[in-house]
Amino acid sequence: MSKLPIVSIPDKILRQKTQPVTRFDADLQRLIDNMIETLREANGVGLAAPQIGRPIQLAVILTLPEEDDEGNEIEDTRELYVIINPEVFWRSKETVKGIEGCLSIPGYLGEVERHESIRVRGLDRHGRKVRLRLYDWTARIFQHEIDHLNGELYIDKLTGPENIWTEEEFEKRREALRQAHDKPEEPIVGD
Repeated sequence: MSKLPIVSIPDKILRQKTQPVTRFDADLQRLIDNMIETLREANGVGLAAPQIGRPIQLAVILTLPEEDDEGNEIEDTRELYVIINPEVFWRSKETVKGIEGCLSIPGYLGEVERHESIRVRGLDRHGRKVRLRLYDWTARIFQHEIDHLNGELYIDKLTGPENIWTEEEFEKRREALRQAHDKPEEPIVGD
């Protein structure tokens, strides 16, 4: 396996609609393994094929870890998904705002409103049909990655033009809010 270079904006491939995957051969399996390694090395939660320069309908997703009572990550609680040719066929009416980042837009975070739960159908890495019911942050990550496959970025869906920050600005903002309201940290989704 090898780590792949991640494409950043303004690369045009990030704005292209992707093509369905039709061949489930050794090359695809190698690409999937390399994408998983790249995602883990980048410490992200999702990586879509356009982000590594491939205009195909493929994404790998690594869910957020569970935490113990002190807020420490519990090992081996992150679930790995490989989704090919995904289609969201149901969306909840309920939406929720959350903070997102993107490996292809390094150094920035923004607030995006997403459906709280979704249902997705597609194929696994071996071409077998899958249907998933996804909730909360996992649903958010899937929506973010499926957007990549449609040539869309989270910055296209900000809750307002003022709701994007550098990572440093966001940390200062979050610390000020935490001190003012004595609130726990809010998770961030970043592929």
